[in-house]
Amino acid sequence: MLRNRRFLPSFTDDFLGKDFLSDFFDSSLNKTVPEVNVLENNDAFTIEVAAPGLEKKDFKIDLNNRVLTISSEKETKQIDKKEKYVRREFSYSSFQRSFGLPDSVDQDKVKANHAAGILTIEIPKREEAKEKPAREIKIS
Repeated sequence: MLRNRRFLPSFTDDFLGKDFLSDFFDSSLNKTVPEVNVLENNDAFTIEVAAPGLEKKDFKIDLNNRVLTISSEKETKQIDKKEKYVRREFSYSSFQRSFGLPDSVDQDKVKANHAAGILTIEIPKREEAKEKPAREIKIS
């Protein structure tokens, strides 16, 4: 992403540092996108999504034309009523991540599990795509 740079320094640059506002907004936007680990072994791919505070019901997982899409939307409303005032706080967070899957996966056997703030998606490989152990060929 290109950023618009100013040629003359300003008070905010001296006091808060250069690119304060762009860094502030960039980092606040990224807070809603969870970290993801993608692992591969001989039998499967595993995607781990770190999403503390989200529950199983908050996620949606779609698989369409070898594109796996993980998304979540969560809205929280907190209303605090006292004698002479009402305080309302609304919180809304959402994210979406998509992953292109290789031809070697078995799309019909994809499974997902959620435990301890981690969404784990197991994507098994097709039998013919799994790496075979080395073997000796006897000559007849």
